[in-house]
Amino acid sequence: MRKIVGMASAAALVAIFALAQVVSAGGQAGGWNAEQRQRIASLSLAALPPMPADPSNAVADDPAAAALGKRLFADTRLSANGKVACATCHDPDKQFQDGLAVGHGVGTGNRRTMPIAGTAYSPWMFWDGRADSQWAQALGPLENPLEHGSDRASVVRVVVEHYAADYAAVFGAPVEAQPVDRVFANVGKAIAAFERTILPGGTRFDAYADAIGRGEASALLSAEETAGLGLFMGKGKCLDCHNGPLFTDNSFHNIGVPATPDDLGRMAGAAKVQADPFNCLGPFSDARPEQCMELAFIKAEGEELRGAFKTPSLRGVSGRAPFMHAGQLASIADVLAHYNAAPAATVGHSELTRINLTAEELTALAAFLDTLGSDEPNGD
Repeated sequence: MRKIVGMASAAALVAIFALAQVVSAGGQAGGWNAEQRQRIASLSLAALPPMPADPSNAVADDPAAAALGKRLFADTRLSANGKVACATCHDPDKQFQDGLAVGHGVGTGNRRTMPIAGTAYSPWMFWDGRADSQWAQALGPLENPLEHGSDRASVVRVVVEHYAADYAAVFGAPVEAQPVDRVFANVGKAIAAFERTILPGGTRFDAYADAIGRGEASALLSAEETAGLGLFMGKGKCLDCHNGPLFTDNSFHNIGVPATPDDLGRMAGAAKVQADPFNCLGPFSDARPEQCMELAFIKAEGEELRGAFKTPSLRGVSGRAPFMHAGQLASIADVLAHYNAAPAATVGHSELTRINLTAEELTALAAFLDTLGSDEPNGD
């Protein structure tokens, strides 16, 4: 058993075994009911729908654009000090994040680096949703003084000197013949084409969920892990926000995590995305206005947005400490304890209510989260 909330006693082992029996003994005896089996199957990567199109990016699915974007993603010349690339914080060997509480570029930021896998399925980027596409998101760090610390003229200069032929082949015009802002936008679109290829890898849970979805018995999860799955879907209320094959509703919630008073989360992010010249309705978008419904019908007002941050995917979560939008919680045990206690928010109003899980239940839930790690290249 994994040591998450302390060494389990013999009595705790008995309690965990009893809990597993209640939630179905891992499905090994066919104990899940039809509704539970359907719910489990809905969390499998096999249930992930086709990737949504990005009409704002005409080269989103162009392999040549993705190849160019992959090179740009790793290019430190796009930073003020020549030492920071997208891959510096979004490290491919660390689930395209960095394992730090807050990002470190040319300076030190105030938010946690988010992983990239599966973000093509999300209508909003960043913890506060201040960008509405992967390409708009990619542009922000380039000019952020704490991240790349560069500016669009310098970015274009790098493209002219090192990527002119590839750029012209992808975008159909010489880089020197286009305005700086257009080239800058296209750099983001190429990077986004690469990022669309980054998807989560399959896990032991997925194999289990597929078997259960077919109505088969499976021993791929232990009794403790299966008990955790039952809690995840039931008493723990985890599915309220962490649902679907990516284990996220891609929305924004205030869960009472300590925040600085000036960090308004989604309340500020909604205003920023509406004002962003690189948004879906902006002059650099390839979309028609009627293809920008998320932005057109954005919820931009309401006290519930204050201190609300984006729900991250739980895929690979056990390998991504520390947690929350500024790395406030150091371990899975700390995260589960936070949800269990449901403390009041320091900014805005928390949506959480106490769930009162026992120590054994918290251990089982942590064990289940471990099954969401992947050994595949784009996974955990």
